[in-house]
Amino acid sequence: MKRLFTLSLFVFAAAVGRSQTAAPSYAVERSRLLFHENIDKEQLKLYQQPGSYVRGYIPLTADEAFNSQVRHSLIDRVDEMQQSVEQDSLLRDNEKIKYLKGLEILVRDFGKGARTRTFSPALAPTLVKNFETCLDLDRNNKSIDKVVGASPYWVAKTLVDCFSYPPNIGIPLCKDILQIKFLQLYPERTMPFLKINFSYPKRDSLIAAEARRDPRKVYDYAASNDALARYIRIHPDPVVKVIAEMSSSRSGQLYFPFIDEIYRGKMTFEEIDKVKDNDLEYYKLMVKTRLAHTAMMIQKDTPMERKALVDRMESKARQYFVTQINGLHNSPDPVRFKIVEPLNPQELFYLCVLSEDEIYTSSYRGVFKRIIQRLKGTPTDSLFLSMNFDYFRKFIKMAAAYNELDTLLKLMPESNANILMKSFMFGLERTTTLQNVEDAVDVADAYSSIFEKNKQLAANMLQEAIENYERCTRNGDLNGQKIYNIEKTLFESADTTKNIDLTKILGIPPVYQVPYDRLTDTSGKVIQQVFFYGDDDKDGQNSYANFMTLFRGKSDWAITDNPDYVMIKSTKGKSVWIFANKPLYGEDDPDAKAQAKLKEYLDKNGLEPTIYIHRGHSYHVKSSLGQITPSARIVILGSCGGYNNLNEVLTISSDAHIISSKQIGTRTVNEPILSAINTSLRNGRNIEWLPMWTELGKLFKGESKELFDDYVPPYKNLGAIFIKAYRGVEAEE
Repeated sequence: MKRLFTLSLFVFAAAVGRSQTAAPSYAVERSRLLFHENIDKEQLKLYQQPGSYVRGYIPLTADEAFNSQVRHSLIDRVDEMQQSVEQDSLLRDNEKIKYLKGLEILVRDFGKGARTRTFSPALAPTLVKNFETCLDLDRNNKSIDKVVGASPYWVAKTLVDCFSYPPNIGIPLCKDILQIKFLQLYPERTMPFLKINFSYPKRDSLIAAEARRDPRKVYDYAASNDALARYIRIHPDPVVKVIAEMSSSRSGQLYFPFIDEIYRGKMTFEEIDKVKDNDLEYYKLMVKTRLAHTAMMIQKDTPMERKALVDRMESKARQYFVTQINGLHNSPDPVRFKIVEPLNPQELFYLCVLSEDEIYTSSYRGVFKRIIQRLKGTPTDSLFLSMNFDYFRKFIKMAAAYNELDTLLKLMPESNANILMKSFMFGLERTTTLQNVEDAVDVADAYSSIFEKNKQLAANMLQEAIENYERCTRNGDLNGQKIYNIEKTLFESADTTKNIDLTKILGIPPVYQVPYDRLTDTSGKVIQQVFFYGDDDKDGQNSYANFMTLFRGKSDWAITDNPDYVMIKSTKGKSVWIFANKPLYGEDDPDAKAQAKLKEYLDKNGLEPTIYIHRGHSYHVKSSLGQITPSARIVILGSCGGYNNLNEVLTISSDAHIISSKQIGTRTVNEPILSAINTSLRNGRNIEWLPMWTELGKLFKGESKELFDDYVPPYKNLGAIFIKAYRGVEAEE
């Protein structure tokens, strides 16, 4: 093996097909030759992977220094230990076999762990070094527990595996250490472990820690009727006591948003009981609690279950308030907005930001108007101050999207407005992963709207992006440089006359066009899937009927009908196949069953849609997103272009072009967009968004023009482009 590794990787790659490596240069006892060969085989497997012989199972990076460390540890150092063990005259035959088998396990476990990504290849030097230390301890009949205790879990587990047959004298203690390390690394497995190991000596501390990490899981176990549940109910820890009391109540789930307040003695179960059956008062209490939480977080104090509180607030905001005012969109304002009249500015604020994906344009404007009214002339920046700037970027983004940002800024002193917009741009580098990049996405989305309405404010934002980029450069903040480089590039691209090449600068696929050959399958067909939903208000059924008018009686299309779905095929030009389920309404979700039958047909016939279209209310979007596949290249949501939905689409298909709307889709806009896309496809042309959108804009006047302007084409969907660029840059590192 050593000799092979002195060659270049390409020579090594050519040799990986051998069943055995070359014989070692030192003498090996015939009875132990097989054990040496087994080690060599495991080393060789590290680089055996069909189609990628050079990189192999060790996920080598662009950093050759890192690669060299991994290779040196797993190849050179292991080879050296093989030779050392074999030539050690003080070791008996069975001891040499034990350590050679340990080295085999070490290399095999590392390869498996690196291949499955259960632990980082960067642990290779530590693993090999600690093995050598354990070998010295074991040969002197000393316990390896201290080495195991000081090692990361996966290193520790591998060491225990290596020294268990026959076992080192410290193995029983090491297994206890491993168990704690395992539960620290995977705390979500604590309660299942305790359920089958109820008498575990450290159960008290484990339950107390889990109560703070995941109170809901402890609650679930406390609500059972077994020994562990009974023990939780008498546990002395104060947090566990609160959870135990909650679990004994039928309303336990309603207490969760307030668990931190109850634990700290700031709220009682009785106070919650007074409002839990009143949607309005329960929502008000949640807002009050959220404001208390934001004050705590400013002081670096993290309240428990803050996500549970926000999730419950969002659910109540959508279901109790927004659904009603959306549904009454044809009613006079006094009727439509009666339900929100008791709410104060902060409560209305959360109503907007937590229902971003669902609130209609007119609903938002009505709520925004009432926020301004309830401030009673107080400068609007006081609202953000009173809320500790919670969700302030989301609110500014929405105000920009719905043409209310100028109103918001004019109702505060000009100096404060300038400071607010500087704050809007500042600190985005605190984003460290794609999971918490939402603020940066909101800034990008806001700019798209601001550029259309307020060129001076847009210019100021661009300058702030440049200055923040320079600040992060001076500070050596690579993440900040990444984020602000993307922001300033997207801001510059909003002016389409500048012809900014986003593909070249940000390393992402083209955003202004989708090549025709990216939309076809291997036989040259373009396949589309449309999701419809049956609703009691007949909206889904009407949407389906309008959609079918694009094709019925048209010589360019042939329709094949069946009870659950329809298949539409082009009869002229290039081959375009469109599949749409029927919006069936009734018990047991018949439209969901129709979609399942359509999927079964597509899968059976090897048909992969590259265009997905959601038609229907926003509360159906999650169902549609759950059925999109990585083959997606164009996704038309028709509604709900918020961060969560954009991120979900791009997680499924990183190259998807997304068309979304600020409110529910409307046939007067949907049909012309779909017709334009299908015309290009039947003519075998690329989808060119900019000229297509320009021509579409000429078709609409008056109210229909306002509806069209609510649709965001892919090249203006700066939030989606930001996610692509940020994810792409991450992938290169």
